[in-house]
Amino acid sequence: MKNVSVNFLSVLFFGLILGMKHATEPDHVIAVSTIASRTKTLKKSSLTGIYWGIGHTATLLLIGMIVIGLKTAIPEKVSLTLELFVGIMLVILGILSLRDGRHKLARNDETEYTNIKSLIIGFIHGLAGSAAMVLLTMTTVESYFQAFLYICIFGVGTIIGMFCFTTILGLPFILGSKVKKYVPFICSLAGAISILYGIFYIYEIGFKDGLFI
Repeated sequence: MKNVSVNFLSVLFFGLILGMKHATEPDHVIAVSTIASRTKTLKKSSLTGIYWGIGHTATLLLIGMIVIGLKTAIPEKVSLTLELFVGIMLVILGILSLRDGRHKLARNDETEYTNIKSLIIGFIHGLAGSAAMVLLTMTTVESYFQAFLYICIFGVGTIIGMFCFTTILGLPFILGSKVKKYVPFICSLAGAISILYGIFYIYEIGFKDGLFI
């Protein structure tokens, strides 16, 4: 019994580390960068990472526990379609970020909607990653309760990982006006990268992974 407990604690620790690593995947950091780059303060930049992680974890937990409880799997076609939505989202976020950069953030990101945007982005990423999460969980744990704990700990890891990234991204904002004058350029750069990666992501899902074929 003691060995089982120790082994499961090791699995949970592994889940935490995996979650932190998962948060730094390119499609995640690029999407969140389009929001965090417009926040203008370290605190708000950090919060975008936390809200993204909450949205991501909530979706993984909801979909994951339903699928595991039904002892089924998410069809590959459905999984690829959800991944496709991520690519489309990246392109849309990039266009919006470019627009704000060109208008020198005339719409200003001093708004309560910033965290809601991060939460929604997290939801979408969570949906896209739910199939892989279910597969990983089912091959790692032995019971429904353990699956719940594992996904929760994995989610905590993603929150920590993205929080660290958006905090680092927001560090220049503490330098004040010297850096803030470059925010429109940073915003435009983040937008351009998001569009290009989004197009690449759509191509990968559509043609290399076979969704369009």
